[in-house]
Amino acid sequence: MKPAPFDYLRAASAEEALATLAEHGDEARILAGGQSLMPMLNMRLLQPRIIVDVSAIAELRKIDARDGHLAVGASVTQSGLMASPGLATRSPLLASALPWVGHFQTRNRGTVCGSVAHADPSAEIPLCLVALEGEVVLRSTRRRRTVAAETFFIGPLTTVRNPDEMIESVRFRLPKPGAGYAFREVAMRHGDFAITACVAVVDASGIRLAVGGVADRPVAKNWPLLKDDALDDALNAFAWELGGDDDQHATARYRRDLVRRVGRLVIEEARSCQA
Repeated sequence: MKPAPFDYLRAASAEEALATLAEHGDEARILAGGQSLMPMLNMRLLQPRIIVDVSAIAELRKIDARDGHLAVGASVTQSGLMASPGLATRSPLLASALPWVGHFQTRNRGTVCGSVAHADPSAEIPLCLVALEGEVVLRSTRRRRTVAAETFFIGPLTTVRNPDEMIESVRFRLPKPGAGYAFREVAMRHGDFAITACVAVVDASGIRLAVGGVADRPVAKNWPLLKDDALDDALNAFAWELGGDDDQHATARYRRDLVRRVGRLVIEEARSCQA
């Protein structure tokens, strides 16, 4: 299929992009990399009147470590973040997870913020953002606001972003002293969306496990430093709490079992990685 007709604006600045969003509201869509947007346009799941391309805006292509976070601008591609100097030190979790995002070709175009905006419940980048207690910076002509990742995602392909707002950047929390991080996913093939993906963060204060691909958005749970049967019981309770449905990829029962098994694996791996 081909998309419905639309106007196209290659914005020269963030201000121009935001003014267009303010004028057209829900009839406008931001284009940064297009790896999520273009298929939806082609299938006519979206029929905006205007596409606002922000890929050429220099101020949105920045990656900065400041205020305890790694801030990634709206036009930063996934491969650009992967290749950024010192990523394994600044965010060991992202360094582990990004190679599982799509394929080499899609990472060259797809953006980090675009994945967050698309809000697929199985996507790796939103999962990492929730696991790291990250933030989404939203900007409009009216204001700039920061939303915690756990409240930004509210359902499949659904977020709290308003029609006149653009994701200016996402902020991943920098590593905690003495913390260990681990990521694993199960998919039909490498590069496919995960059937179930798990991220563990373990430090002296406890365990944080985030799961994608089961509920309608990535969900995280915090526990004390559980071990043995106590950890198994907590994982089982979390698996049931997440719910999940049968679909063409897997049954809800299989996904619950993955939460128990893969969840334990990433927790043990994160323990072993503690500095």
